[in-house]
Amino acid sequence: MERFASELSQAGMQRMASRVFVALLASEDGAMTSAELAERLQISPAAVSGAVRYLGQVDLVGREHVPGTRRERYVLHNHVWFETFTRRDQLLSRWGRMLREGAETLGPDTVAGHRVAETAEFFDFLHDEMARIMDRWREMKGAERG
Repeated sequence: MERFASELSQAGMQRMASRVFVALLASEDGAMTSAELAERLQISPAAVSGAVRYLGQVDLVGREHVPGTRRERYVLHNHVWFETFTRRDQLLSRWGRMLREGAETLGPDTVAGHRVAETAEFFDFLHDEMARIMDRWREMKGAERG
């Protein structure tokens, strides 16, 4: 699991957030308290706090109250990867729209306008492909359940 956390860090996720995310991913119920995370990872409560703040901001984990206590536990969202890539797909769509507008502003006959238009085409392509991939994933998971 440490190797996967390292890969996430190399891909741009904060190092401690990567470790906390992977600890949650590898936990039996996908949820742990701050104290459990600190103990499992041998890190300070402050490090846990910073990591879960980041993971919450990028919408990978949520918080829930532990009944009968004043504590919270941090929980992976259901279908975390599907939801993450769905949000990325929405981002690609927005970027494509903005880039097409930018290409029009720069002018289609300019080098810059052409470059920006090609970038928009690339994001549009990724958006379309991602939609097909997500549909196939839903179909596959539906077939497994059915």
